[in-house]
Amino acid sequence: MFITNLDNSTKASYHAGEAKGQTQEKASNLMDRAGNAAQSAKESMQETGSQMQSKAQGAADAVKDATGMRK
Repeated sequence: MFITNLDNSTKASYHAGEAKGQTQEKASNLMDRAGNAAQSAKESMQETGSQMQSKAQGAADAVKDATGMRK
């Protein structure tokens, strides 16, 4: 730290600004991580939905085959 000849008020103000900057950076990092987690969850749900849709279509096709309803 290079603050040596400043009065206490100026030092306190400097440290407050420093703490604010660090807090903003941490908050930004947390928001980035939360956004990444949300995107990952969205992609996972889309994949699960696609798999369920495919399985349901396969089951419907199997029923059509078994009952002779396939065109």
